[in-house]
Amino acid sequence: MSGAGVGGASEERQAMQAHVSIILPVHNAEPWLDECLRSVLQQDFEGTMELSVFNDASKDKSGAIIEKWRVKLEDSGVHVIIGGHDSPSPRGGNLGNKAGLLQHEAAVQHPSSIIGCRVRRDPPNSTERYTRWINQLTPEQLLTQVFTSNGPTVIMPTWFCSRAWFSHVGPFNEGGQVRAEGERKMGQTLCVPLLPGQRTTIWTHRVRFLEEQALPRWAAFTIWNAGKQGRRLYRSLTAGSQRKVVAFCDVDENKIRKGFYCHEDSQERPKPRIPILHFRAARPPFVICVKLDLTGGAFEDNLRSLHLQEGQDFLHFS
Repeated sequence: MSGAGVGGASEERQAMQAHVSIILPVHNAEPWLDECLRSVLQQDFEGTMELSVFNDASKDKSGAIIEKWRVKLEDSGVHVIIGGHDSPSPRGGNLGNKAGLLQHEAAVQHPSSIIGCRVRRDPPNSTERYTRWINQLTPEQLLTQVFTSNGPTVIMPTWFCSRAWFSHVGPFNEGGQVRAEGERKMGQTLCVPLLPGQRTTIWTHRVRFLEEQALPRWAAFTIWNAGKQGRRLYRSLTAGSQRKVVAFCDVDENKIRKGFYCHEDSQERPKPRIPILHFRAARPPFVICVKLDLTGGAFEDNLRSLHLQEGQDFLHFS
């Protein structure tokens, strides 16, 4: 938590040097504050610590108690930053109503679901396409678009569920088993995730998930994209799933003129030769390996022109 606007540049420099920051929002906490702040003083951590207190419109003696402990804490080497306001009502409570309580209400109505929400990025222009995808998903697409490289359709920082449901589902399964059932999302912006530094490829798990959850419903299907991503998906499928691929389709005339894709690494003889068709000549269902929101709407227009139903006639994989 930054000390900007509270103690000036010198406090900011000290805050940056702290190894541990203790963030303490306070509202009418007089009965508990002495014990709380005493516990901070009694910490045996050997690194540098700071305490950042936000007094959220307290009307009791919380402010005086905080000031009393500021002296003791700073004498012991704990840097203290104090902020707050004296508005008629606490602002933190209002934020809680918006972020936590709305999701709590949804969780009560859907006790066997993970509740998510829309998000706002910080900085605002980071991962624009990804943020747009998150916020524009329909309730139906929470299930149909779980196969894309974007990852879960209800993104992790927004997850909210009951303790009972968490205990039932259990912690993360490191073995790669993924479940798509029971996801819901609030239609409001309640979370501001920061831009991560890296992403981890989970291609193999996505392909297995596709084969377990979607492909068994289809006797045959077409891969939409005869380029790198489409061919990679084909090569990653099991032999049984590969035999279901009746064609690739594309808009690239050069690929279409070539006429087919030959799977050179196949152990079968003769080696499989998969036709490459124009998308209008291909037949659904499609596994689409074209990234959304990248072609100025051209791909989306082509897909809409076929009047297909997502989840039944096609699934997005890229």
